[in-house]
Amino acid sequence: MKYGKAAAMAGCMLAVIALAQWNGPFGQYIAALKTGDGPAATTSALVGAADEHLMNNIRSEAEKRRIPPIDAKVDRVWKAVPGYNGLEVDIDRTYEANASKPAGEPLQLIYKETAPAVGLNDLGAQPTYRGNPNKRMVSLMINVAWGNEYIEPILKTLEREKVKATFFLDGSWLKKNGELARQIQAAGHEMSNHAYSHPAMSQLSRDAQYREIAKTEALLESTLGVKNNRWFAPPSGDFNQQTVQIAYGLGLRTVMWTIDTIDWRKPLPSTIVSRVRNKLEPGALILMHPTASTRDALADMIGVIKSKGYQIGTVSETLSSTRTDAEAGR
Repeated sequence: MKYGKAAAMAGCMLAVIALAQWNGPFGQYIAALKTGDGPAATTSALVGAADEHLMNNIRSEAEKRRIPPIDAKVDRVWKAVPGYNGLEVDIDRTYEANASKPAGEPLQLIYKETAPAVGLNDLGAQPTYRGNPNKRMVSLMINVAWGNEYIEPILKTLEREKVKATFFLDGSWLKKNGELARQIQAAGHEMSNHAYSHPAMSQLSRDAQYREIAKTEALLESTLGVKNNRWFAPPSGDFNQQTVQIAYGLGLRTVMWTIDTIDWRKPLPSTIVSRVRNKLEPGALILMHPTASTRDALADMIGVIKSKGYQIGTVSETLSSTRTDAEAGR
């Protein structure tokens, strides 16, 4: 009986020695007991090893999942094209989210956007016709110099569809229709500059072009309190490089369109919807006016855009480098 107990004790001692020689966390635990460092030091060692393992896993996943940002550029056809943010795992926040989870559970990855080295504002005085082709967002540009009777039904459709548009206001119209402009603004739409008297900008002198843009910019601020406007849409799409430079000097980028609904020709609503459907692409800026055709086509047009998986944002949102909600985290 005594011999049996002695053999069992010897076996236990051999096991302890073997575990102490093991380099893993439990080996560290045994070594700590032998040296008298105690449970606190051992727990620290175990936690340290687990932390390192978790961090290595996170870094490995981060490397595999990184999407690099895309720089803004000047395109031969589309001129100034915005960049698009990249996406990568936020290692510190991901660690915090997973540190208290039991071992073996799937990682909860938290992402962050990374800005491109070259942004739209770095491209200088260049017109813009579209957003980045990797961004599945489009904008409705509504140029307003007439058509008051159609504005309210258009606003109702936009509200029902939960869509925000960018309204480019002719300054002389804004001066006469401040209350209606405030109604558009109160609905959450972006308000921007469409010159003052709807001229052919390229036919004007430098001073006259400056007055057209600056006068409307002053009205946007005094009538609507708009101080952060970034966009100028030339009437009828008529401009020259001098127009672009003058607007740029006033802090505005000249913005054109990707898709023209040609609604001023009073087409059938179905024609407008088909035109948008056939030409729709990521980053598209869709030009329209407050006309009966647009009023009647708008709901179906929005339906087509959404059915193709595009988000609809303001011009500022579409031309920003920020990723869409669907691409902001994976």
